Amino acid sequence: RFFRLRLDGIASLLDYLECHGEVPLPPYIARSPDATDAARYQTVYARRPGSVAAPTAGLHFTPELLERLREMGVELRFLTLHVGPGTFRPVKGDPEKHEMHAEPYAIPEEVAEAVNRAKAEGRRVVAVGTTVVRALESAYREGVGVVAGEGETRLFIRPPYTFKVVDALFTNFHLPRSTLLMLVAAFLGRERTLEAYRLAVAEGYRFYSLGDAMLIL
Repeated sequence: RFFRLRLDGIASLLDYLECHGEVPLPPYIARSPDATDAARYQTVYARRPGSVAAPTAGLHFTPELLERLREMGVELRFLTLHVGPGTFRPVKGDPEKHEMHAEPYAIPEEVAEAVNRAKAEGRRVVAVGTTVVRALESAYREGVGVVAGEGETRLFIRPPYTFKVVDALFTNFHLPRSTLLMLVAAFLGRERTLEAYRLAVAEGYRFYSLGDAMLIL
């Protein structure tokens, strides 16, 4: 649910949350959060505050792993999408009637140029996380490609959806009836998605923020 808060005498909501908030640990981590969780529940490349949650696919990447990718010739680029609370609203009833809350994104000029160049050269664009997918697909313009700048997205990606920018997706395992799982199904197909999730459950993979991940090609 959504609430409107009035914090008298508080200059900044972010400062208030930094002081009084706690990191939302998954239920399988059976303890209260401590100081180390604030560092772990954050991507190593995060820069701008604003998300209500970390883009969890990015939690798997360390500075050492990013450097290894660069050495392999992988071109790394970074954009922003501030995850909003609406991302976690379950889809109840007809997906066609589900309302997506707006989430702000920002795509630097060099990122748009790099993505458009990769597409023109027939190289693969791999998105780390559903947030990257939604930002890039939202910034796409027919005949132009990805357009740099800031904006808001209400894009609800679900089957059938034709991806214009992203060719592969690295993502965590998401909850049932979520818009995130439907985005995965748009990539992988409904039946193959359910098959992958049945395997994940059988093998004891972890879901939620600090869980396991998969690469969808």
